[in-house]
Amino acid sequence: MTLSRRKTLALLGGGLIVATGAAAGAFAMTRTPSKALAPWNAAGDYEDPRLFALSYALLAPNPHNRQPWLIDLEKDNQFTLYRDKTRDLPHTDPYHRQIFVGLGCFLELMTIAATLRNRTAKIELFPESPADPIARVQLAEGGDVDPLADHILARRSCKEPYLDKPVPEKIAIELGRYGTVFTKNGEVDRIKALTWEAWLTEMHTHRTLKESVDLMRFGKTEINADPDGIDLGGPFLESLMLAGILTRENQLDPTTTGFQEGIKLYRKMLAATPAYIALTTSENNRKDQIDAGRRWLRLNLETTRLGLALHPVSQALQEFDEMEPHYRQAHELLANPGETVQMLGRLGYGPMTPPTPRWPLATRIMNE
Repeated sequence: MTLSRRKTLALLGGGLIVATGAAAGAFAMTRTPSKALAPWNAAGDYEDPRLFALSYALLAPNPHNRQPWLIDLEKDNQFTLYRDKTRDLPHTDPYHRQIFVGLGCFLELMTIAATLRNRTAKIELFPESPADPIARVQLAEGGDVDPLADHILARRSCKEPYLDKPVPEKIAIELGRYGTVFTKNGEVDRIKALTWEAWLTEMHTHRTLKESVDLMRFGKTEINADPDGIDLGGPFLESLMLAGILTRENQLDPTTTGFQEGIKLYRKMLAATPAYIALTTSENNRKDQIDAGRRWLRLNLETTRLGLALHPVSQALQEFDEMEPHYRQAHELLANPGETVQMLGRLGYGPMTPPTPRWPLATRIMNE
């Protein structure tokens, strides 16, 4: 959620201060959380094929950036993936569906990265074990490089307004192998209204809002210390923090200026959306959820290859009580009877955004 602006703004008592010139430039230069972004630069810096692939896999998209993966390096060419249950989202994801979608993203990115070392990942989901593992993976020699591997480090979830530019029909058809693409005005308008109302529901349900606010990292120092959750950084937002406009406390209070400004920014972003894509499954078991995550990851790399932006807006798919009307509407709009909508995303042309903070690989290895 790091935002860039040409000028650093601070709202003070209803007034507006604009920091420009050398002072603003110097401030901006010091706001990058380099420690939290280091795993992006370290990806691939390992001789061990498992660590090589895993160093890329930890860059995968996942809900609230919780990074819920733990790795047991059992023996040569093999490892076991576990779910870090301390990183669950009990209020917005009470049945852990989104967490398992994120684990699927991790497994697919690992699989793609392994091909850069001419390894094929053989994945056994939910192997029998008293420790409740998610998957056991063996890296076998051989196999061609996956073409999508070239786009791993450029992959983003673009949480910015998109250009007023349609997604070409040819590209929409091409992306249809991943999910259902919606580009017609009436369809887009209905989904846009759904995503907005669902987001407001999450924001105005105290326990779900608090779950997100508790995971917000305010500014460079917090982001470097805890490079997960929702990062709020960059010169623009840190100026608002210094001014006392953006604080953890006012993000929990819908009457504050900081809260209302956040709503305006998010509404502007959601409104600037020319197309959507929905990923569904015929059932909704753990394998379906992981498979949906693997498909979402490939979609994200494919949109990167095509110069498109992708941003998950899956609030309407959350399964807490207050969201139920939106959940029902999402399935009426986006799925066939009996199907489960696993992911919903904005599609369009957006700006290049910074990478998202990550924990170093060593912190995700159980027996390092």
